[in-house]
Amino acid sequence: MPELDGKVAIVTGAGRLRGIGRGSAIALARLGAHVVVTGTGRSPDTFPPDEKAAGWKDIESTAEQVRAVGCRALPLVVDVANQDDVDMMVDRTLQEFGRVDILVNNAAYARGPDRVSALELDPDVFQKVLDVKVNGMFLCSKAVARVLIDQGDGGKIVTVSSGSGKKGGAGSLAYNAACFAQVGMTQSLAKELGPRGINVNCVCPGSVDTSRVDDIGRGESWQELVDNIPIRRAGTDDEVGGFVAYLCTQAASWIHGQSININGGQLMEL
Repeated sequence: MPELDGKVAIVTGAGRLRGIGRGSAIALARLGAHVVVTGTGRSPDTFPPDEKAAGWKDIESTAEQVRAVGCRALPLVVDVANQDDVDMMVDRTLQEFGRVDILVNNAAYARGPDRVSALELDPDVFQKVLDVKVNGMFLCSKAVARVLIDQGDGGKIVTVSSGSGKKGGAGSLAYNAACFAQVGMTQSLAKELGPRGINVNCVCPGSVDTSRVDDIGRGESWQELVDNIPIRRAGTDDEVGGFVAYLCTQAASWIHGQSININGGQLMEL
């Protein structure tokens, strides 16, 4: 029997072909979990070329990959920063599966407009970055934790932050603020929910080859970035997703309140 057989997971921000959300959803399904796949309902006009070429259908395609593994899937369009949407997400999960055991907070605001000097950063963009990563983590974690406590069987909450939650950098003020906040929120939630048997952890990836960083391109700038990673390559969505899934297993039940680097040695000191 797969270790997570019969468990139910919610994975936010899981609609991209090359994305940690998709990688996490598939890794959880391979361990036997049914998966609620959420995304923002992107217009196909905004899809990157590889998604268009593959006939990708956002969260429905991720759901199809979950089903192909042999598990059930429920795709939902959700704005994680909206209380009504989050309540709907949890209600629909309970209606479809009768329970929830795992939450993966992966949703993030698209990078690009936020990667400017702090002096040039639009306050609205700053707020949107925090709305998705910080308020989204708060609303989703709160809603799911209430269900986990009522069920009385414990559970797992894993948040995908970043190495940017460990070390600040120029031109990334909003993202640093959001990711540092997620690290602190993980510790706070772990203190509160640990006695209820709910593991709370955070994953801090380094440079991962996903569509999120397509604005960098894959030319000289990308190569310089990769050359500065001790293992000399970027990570993959499946590698990070596999680690997220591991944190949802019994084998990881003594790992609690941690914000764990997964970055090929890119950041070691924190």
